[in-house]
Parts: sequence; C-alpha cells; structure tokens
Amino acid sequence: MRNKLVGLLAVLILGAILAGCGAEEASGEQKTEDDTFTVGLEAGYPPFNWTQMDDSNGAVKIDGNSEYAGGYDVEIAKRIADGLGKELVIVKTEWDGLVPALTSKKIDAIIAGMSPTEERKESIDFSDVYYQSDLVMVVKKGGAYEGADSLDDFSGAKITGQLNTFHYSVIAQIEGVDKQPAMDNFPAMRVALESGVIDGYVTERPEAVSAANANDNFAMVEFTDGFSTSEEDTAIAVGLRKDSELTSDINEVLETISLDEQTEIMDKAIENQPSAQ
Repeated sequence: MRNKLVGLLAVLILGAILAGCGAEEASGEQKTEDDTFTVGLEAGYPPFNWTQMDDSNGAVKIDGNSEYAGGYDVEIAKRIADGLGKELVIVKTEWDGLVPALTSKKIDAIIAGMSPTEERKESIDFSDVYYQSDLVMVVKKGGAYEGADSLDDFSGAKITGQLNTFHYSVIAQIEGVDKQPAMDNFPAMRVALESGVIDGYVTERPEAVSAANANDNFAMVEFTDGFSTSEEDTAIAVGLRKDSELTSDINEVLETISLDEQTEIMDKAIENQPSAQ
C-alpha cells in the first residue's frame, strides 16, 4: 500500500512540474531572438560609443560582461529598438569583427559610427544616414601642428588613422607626409599621440572634440583646405545584412530624428563621455 501511495505522489509531483513549465511557456516570459535587437559596436570610439562601469546617462549593459556602453550610437540604437518594439542588446565587438559578426548573424545591426562606403556596400547594406560629419586632425596642443589649417602644413608629419577606415586612406592626400602604420582603435592612437610616437591622427569632428575635452594636451585642427571626400565617406549609417527585413523599419525610425535633434544628442554625448575616454 505504501509503495502505491509513493508512486501516486510521484506522478502528482511530476504532473505539477510539467504543468508549471507549460504555464511559463504559455505566458511568453521566455525571450526569443524575435524579441531582441542585437547591435554590435566597439564601445571605444567616443563620443559615438564608449565603455563605462555603470548605467549612468542612459548607458546600456554590454551583453556577457559587467560593463555598459554609452554614446551617440547607443542613443540611436535605443531609439531604433523602441521603434521596432524590441529589447536592445549591445555586443562589444572589435572594429574588424563587426562586418563578419553581422554577416554570420551574431548581431542584427552595426551601429558604430560606420560610413556606408562603396566597398562595404559590396558585403552589407546600410540604412539612411543618421549623422554627417567632417574630417579633422587631432594633434598635440602647443605643438608644431596646432596652428595648421591646410593639408600642406602636415608635410613631414607622422600621421596615422584607424585600420580599415577611410580616415587612414585619405592620409595619402598629404604631400610629403610620413604615413605611419594604421592602428586598431582610437584609444591606441591617443596614447601614441600623447607619447610622441605620432604627430597627429585623422578623425571626424565629434571624436576630435571628444579627445580635446578628455585630454588638455590635445587640440583639434579644422581645415580651410582639407581632405577630398565624398558625402558617403563622412556619413554615418546603420550596417545591415543584405536585403534585411529591418532596413525599411529602421529608416522609418531614423526619419523621426531631425538634424537639430541629432546635434542635440551628439552634444549631450560629448558632455557625458567619461573623462578617461
């Protein structure tokens, strides 16, 4: 009799467990890929994106670790995720790994200060533009190049840019330049400039303002006679897989962000960036 009672009790317990699992699935509490918008970025290109240790100023937790990502790109990603009705997931990815991560479906989009160049369009698609910038140079304050205003002023200077970007390719437009090897990221370039390994690096205006704000030893050089670029070179857009179903929906969201609002978001990002970046 005892064995029968024990057996009956076991069946009742098992039934309750299975019923509970079924209720959880029916309630829709478990997240699926359809519920999330997964975005790849470096979290190392302020003010477009950076890494910080808390969620202050609207930063979003980086997937898989205790850090948070903030910056202009993150604010745009939040707007897009809200417009899509999805939960934003940020994946910290090295610059060279962003396109492979996208094409292999590890992420849904690249929102990382990326320009929609013709070369990149061969492998991925892009949204409409969500920021337009200008090329400038970051140099040492008080150094030989702080007063420069044309490319000719950088003849003989040791100049670099980020690897696999048009920033690096335009250096060849400076006659007589001492073009240095490309560097993996902007923190590395700032260290190289601080230590005197280079005389300057090519970047976009928001990053240069960010660098000068973060380090009193840096200055931004804007040109009256500058680099020859196309609009797509200085534009910033969302990278997407070829023929992505998200493209039209993302463009609808971006259309609601005016140029004035873009400037406001960027100014706030420059103001909020951690002082160490």
